[in-house]
Order: sequence, then structure tokens, then C-alpha cells
Amino acid sequence: MSKGGDKRPIVIRRKKVVHAHHGGAWKIALADFMTALMAFFLVLWILSIASEDERRGVAEYFSTPLVNAITGGDRSGSTSAIPGGGPDPTHSDGERARIDSLQRTRPSMQERNFFRNLQERIERAIEQDPELRQLRSQMRFDLTREGLRIQLLDTDQRPMFELGSDQVAPYMRSLLRTIAPLLNELPNELSISGHTDSVPYAGGYRGYSNWELSNDRANASRRELIAGGFDPGQLLRVSGFADRVLLPETEPTDPINRRIELVVLFPEIADAIRDPAVMDSGAASPEASIEALEASAEVQIESTQQDEPQVQAPE
Repeated sequence: MSKGGDKRPIVIRRKKVVHAHHGGAWKIALADFMTALMAFFLVLWILSIASEDERRGVAEYFSTPLVNAITGGDRSGSTSAIPGGGPDPTHSDGERARIDSLQRTRPSMQERNFFRNLQERIERAIEQDPELRQLRSQMRFDLTREGLRIQLLDTDQRPMFELGSDQVAPYMRSLLRTIAPLLNELPNELSISGHTDSVPYAGGYRGYSNWELSNDRANASRRELIAGGFDPGQLLRVSGFADRVLLPETEPTDPINRRIELVVLFPEIADAIRDPAVMDSGAASPEASIEALEASAEVQIESTQQDEPQVQAPE
């Protein structure tokens, strides 16, 4: 053996690790997420400062089917991907009938604005009068299928009529005469209806009853409106419903059911009241209906006579 020793050289092998490049895809995803988040908060901020009309317009815009938005059709149209078979290729006949019905019963944005403006003017006129201000809690405004409904509700503490009578209380008279000139600002016709609770009169429905009372109170309200300046030519209907139309979630004897309802009618509703259309065009004429009724009565009499037992004379 050599003195230097037979030492083998130590070879150190280092493995070179090459790290793969991950790319910047995550940065793009993060940027998209932050952009969407910023747009979302921007939309929330715009909606928070928008008016009620603007928010309603935005809602109607996003509820519009794409095909109708492109063609300018009705916003309540068909959302089906399969075209209908009617005159309009995007709707079937049944869908078009439903759309026409909705158009007749759904108020336009212009009508809503007119009615909302009328409500605000009435509320301002009431707030300016210290006496009428106390009656604000007894008034309700809502938009129905017939039009803007103004309900004047009764309470035991502040009744609008004398008990069991059509005599108008002084503050009710002042309220009706304050409302009267404001109703003239719209060309819409007016309907007045009277309602009572279910507490009956002593004679029941045989004599003077809640039917007469509700109608008399509606007529008394009509007289006060006209005395306040309301145009009689705009009055279309005065009716009494007794206790047959109660307010939702109320007892029949609840005094709140004693009320007067003023409805500023939509033009199409006023036309339907003035000229009611026959739903079935194939209905028989009145003369034919009377003849059919008489014929059925004769048949019934003959059948009754045949069914009577034959009584034999005693032998």
C-alpha cells in the first residue's frame, strides 16, 4: 500500500431542481373578482340613492324578456323559448289574450304617477289643517284593480257618522269638502261606496237595515263632496254594500268596517261599468232565454201532473 493511501475521491452530485413556472392566471381571476365586487357595490350605491320610480323602472327592465326588448313588445309577454303559433310568432293566442287582459288591468306608470301625486296633495291638505290632521290615521290609500281607493275608516272614539244614522259628523264633513276640489284635478270618474259592520237593526233585514244605511251614508258623502266643489259630472257610481265586504283580518263587528270608500276609477274600468260587455258572444238572446225558461216550466208541470197518484172514487 502506498503511503499516501488509496483514498478514493469523494464525488458530490448535486441534483439541479428546475421549478415550473405557474403563470399569472390567478392574477386574472383575482382582478375579475375585484371588478365584479366593485360593480356590485356600485349598483347597491346607485339603488340606495335612486327614487322609487327609478327602482321600479329598473325592475321592469330586468323582468323584460329579451325577445320583447328587441322587438319592442309587451313586457309581460312569453318567456318560452319555443315560438307560439299565433299572429305574433313569439306568442300563442292564449298568451296574447292573457297579455291583453293584463294590459287592461295593470295601471301604466303615468297613471301611477298621477294617483301618487293626488295622494300626496290630499295628505298635504290634511296636514295643513290641525283639525283634519287627527283624521290621518283613519285614512288609507291603496291602488286596486279599479283605481286609487281612498278609505275613510270609522272608530268608536271618532265616528264619522252618528250611530245608526247617515248624519255626517262635522270633521267628516270638513274632510270630504277638503278632498272634493282635489278630485277635480284628474279627469277620472269617481265611485262612492258605503260599508257597515254586522251589528243588525232591531227589525233585521225586513225594515230599515244595514243595506239602506250603507247606501244612505254613501249618498250623504256624495252630497258633502258636491257641496265642497266636486264636479257631479265625474260621479259614476254610488252604492251600499252593508256588511258584505269586510276588511281583511277583521271581525264582522269591528267598527273599522264602518267606512266610506272613494275610488278614482281607471278609464277602462269606468267604461266597463258604463257599458258592460257580454263575456260569451254565443249567448242566447233575452227572448230565447225566456222561451227556454217557459218551456222548462211547462215540462216540469207536466211531469208533476204525471207523478200525482190517481185517487179513485169510493164504491
